[in-house]
Amino acid sequence: MFDTRILLIIALILLTTKAFSIAMKKIHMPQVIGALIAGVLLGPAVFKLVEPNDTIGVIAEFGVIFLLFAAGLETDFRQLKGMLKPSLLISVLGVVVALGGGFGLALLFSKTLGLSVFQSFYIGVVIASMSTSITVEALSEMGKLKTKTGTALLGASVFDDILVIMVLAVTMGIGSNGFSLVTLGIIIVKIIVFFAFATGAGFLVNKLFNWAYARMGEKRRFTVFAIAYCFLMAYLAELFGLADITGAYIAGVAFCSTRCVEFLESKTHWLSYMLFTPVFLANIGIHTSFSGMTSSLILFTLLLVLVAILSKLMGCGLGAKFSKFTNRESLQVGAGMVARGEVSIIVASKGIALGYLGSIMYPSIIVVVLVTVLIAPLMLKAAYPKEPIQPVSGQ
Repeated sequence: MFDTRILLIIALILLTTKAFSIAMKKIHMPQVIGALIAGVLLGPAVFKLVEPNDTIGVIAEFGVIFLLFAAGLETDFRQLKGMLKPSLLISVLGVVVALGGGFGLALLFSKTLGLSVFQSFYIGVVIASMSTSITVEALSEMGKLKTKTGTALLGASVFDDILVIMVLAVTMGIGSNGFSLVTLGIIIVKIIVFFAFATGAGFLVNKLFNWAYARMGEKRRFTVFAIAYCFLMAYLAELFGLADITGAYIAGVAFCSTRCVEFLESKTHWLSYMLFTPVFLANIGIHTSFSGMTSSLILFTLLLVLVAILSKLMGCGLGAKFSKFTNRESLQVGAGMVARGEVSIIVASKGIALGYLGSIMYPSIIVVVLVTVLIAPLMLKAAYPKEPIQPVSGQ
């Protein structure tokens, strides 16, 4: 039976996220922060007006998918092709440094918190990922998504998801059956097959939409078909062992060079920002709870937040520097990779469900996600100069 309380919850979320977003805009702060703060206030951490629930979680997941689809639509494909090597290096160094930092810190607290070596390593895996959607939202708001660093960040985020999913799959394999080269080989083959299929399908979809647009002009049906393709690719990505947001982003890239891309952008943006994106942002705050945290766990959490921020800032920034980015551009890239989000929460949840991680660690992960999500837009705002940055051509 339909629970009508969900209607009240959605109304509260929409009203509070918009109110706090407007307040942030008034003081020249990223509006995404306002939506996150609204979620914290509504959730168990403060006023306890909204509890985490499956319905809100599903709507929030749609929000993530729409954000990444929109990011794909706004991608300069020629520039993205020129950023493949830098993006890969940025992602690899960021994942390695973050995983190592989280693992090392957990080992230091292993006796105090009762963590095994495997559990300590799993904590490193949890904080190795980054939140593409938060960075996309912040860059879009600032008008920097199509800059050189914005494109590098989008490319790095795609590789980031792939690397973390591969590491997670191997880690879970070790936890259940021990390490297996066969399992690792299967994962790699599935990733290669998916990207080969996505490339071919994207090429065909691109040609088809250009052909249809030339004959019919702007039609609302284009948006329906494009969103359907987005959901299909998100589903196939999950089917092949990747994150659904990776499929959504790749689907957006398929349309980014079509003649109808501006029409698709406007319609998708309207649909997303009316409901799905505010709920996604608020949902992160709603999942925040500080109950059951001991003094040792509080200290560990604070240090884990510091490691999470510095590891991505340094690792990804170093990858950008090695790729011949300027010091300011390297700082922008590092700042853009700091936010953790849905992937970290998913990895932590999977670990807890399978017994690889104690439930006592979940509040720490939520705090890391919340703090990095709040601080990343601020760091990005500080890293970019106030004057407009012109998009660069493909390299």
